[in-house]
Amino acid sequence: MKTEIVSVDNLSTKELGYTQAVAFLNAGETVAFPTETVYGLGAVATNEKAVSKIFGAKGRPQDNPLIVHIAEKEELNAFTANIPKIAQVCMDAFWPGPLTIILPLKPNSLAKNVTAGLDSVGVRMPEHPVALELLRRLKQPVAAPSANRSGKPSPTKAEHVLHDLSGKIPFIVDGGATGIGLESTVLDCTSKIPTILRPGGVTKEMLEKVIGPVNESKSTDNAEAPRAPGMKYAHYAPNAPVYLIDASIQAVQDAVKSIHSNHEKVALIASEQFDGIEVDFFFSLGKENQLEDAAHLLYEALRSCDETEADLVLVPIFSKQGVGTAIMNRLEKAANGNWYKI
Repeated sequence: MKTEIVSVDNLSTKELGYTQAVAFLNAGETVAFPTETVYGLGAVATNEKAVSKIFGAKGRPQDNPLIVHIAEKEELNAFTANIPKIAQVCMDAFWPGPLTIILPLKPNSLAKNVTAGLDSVGVRMPEHPVALELLRRLKQPVAAPSANRSGKPSPTKAEHVLHDLSGKIPFIVDGGATGIGLESTVLDCTSKIPTILRPGGVTKEMLEKVIGPVNESKSTDNAEAPRAPGMKYAHYAPNAPVYLIDASIQAVQDAVKSIHSNHEKVALIASEQFDGIEVDFFFSLGKENQLEDAAHLLYEALRSCDETEADLVLVPIFSKQGVGTAIMNRLEKAANGNWYKI
């Protein structure tokens, strides 16, 4: 399969890009497109055969549910039922935006492989002009996880998608670099107290200002089907193993010295305060305490490690405040729980 990529930021190819994308989706194919978080790999959510192509292209486990993307709230009527009032409040406050809401599923309304057999579905309305334009033209809900090989860092540029999925999908809508850089927050509104299943750009603090107390869920163990993407499996990892380390210049210097004594090369992903440490490869996450910048740069830094000869990757930890919670969620997944110890 040849993978075609067309820019909709270019006036000469804009109409062609949308027309081809809609045609591919209507024909039961997959299409990658940008959202404000990361690039997604979409298929029409009512077409089971089309949705199965997402899992095949990504190498994604079948029990990992997909998020459904819509352009208008009215589309919810076709596949959800008994929407809780608190979910409506969240929609009014945060849609369009990086918030996925888990809602009760109307039976036999979506392809079964979208929800992994669950009686609920995650839905969001993306805040990206390209995604919204595509969804409005298509007039159908689109199931879409991130457009990368399963387990690898999510794509924030069209070329990342092409690198991972060239020859596995037919079409990429190039809408430039994404903004936030981390996947959406997933909020379960079917539980007694709304529960964050995956942290993201809409933080716990932001939610609690609008709806009151919010719980935070821990990752699902391997025996249990996850209720949302990103809960169960190791994710976001480059080829070299990732190790977390205390955010101390001395701790990182000592670690690097130890690694070099073993004749190994190390990549460091960190804020600019660590730039003076003599590592083999350094990838900046911006200025200290600028968490939004760190979130935006994280996946590209993880991907860049694969273009080096690093034997391992060190990442100083972030405070779990605001979007720092989402950053640490992704880093803990990338490291699979590993901490560097001398």
